[in-house]
Amino acid sequence: MPDIPLLETDRLVLRGFQIDDLDATAAMWAMPEVVRYIGGTPLSREQSWARMLRHIGMWSIMGFGFWAITDKLSGQLIGEAGFHEMRRAFTPSIENTMEAGWGLIPDVQGRGYASEALDAMWSWAKANKAGVPVTCIIDAQNAASIRLAERHGFRAFARSTYQGSEIVVFHKDVIASSESA
Repeated sequence: MPDIPLLETDRLVLRGFQIDDLDATAAMWAMPEVVRYIGGTPLSREQSWARMLRHIGMWSIMGFGFWAITDKLSGQLIGEAGFHEMRRAFTPSIENTMEAGWGLIPDVQGRGYASEALDAMWSWAKANKAGVPVTCIIDAQNAASIRLAERHGFRAFARSTYQGSEIVVFHKDVIASSESA
């Protein structure tokens, strides 16, 4: 398994995915509320397994990836967040960037967990990936994620269509190599 950094916040542990995460991950991605703005179709257990493997493999190939988000007290998997490079087919291209993404189970949304995870991710990126552009795409109807991205320094620079949905394309200022974490 690739060496995936462990990130801790006051309430969360962001860690690499483990085989034992499959059932919780499959349950999360089967929820219509979770996929509403991410493709719109619940994932099967098999598709969730492929998603987990993609997250793990991204670390080996790109040197960054997604973390499983767990509640620090209970150990419960409550979501995922991180960076990937998906080579998505839309214009403008965001290839060769670290595309940020996040998703949480409905029971914990609205409690600041996503913001806490984004803070931890950004600190890691500043310390480990200086100079790499950071982007994200968000369904144009997902007002909560758009607000979250903007609060964390993402700025919209384009609109496009991806997999039949209108998306807003965001970027975050590139971290200069001389910046400290």
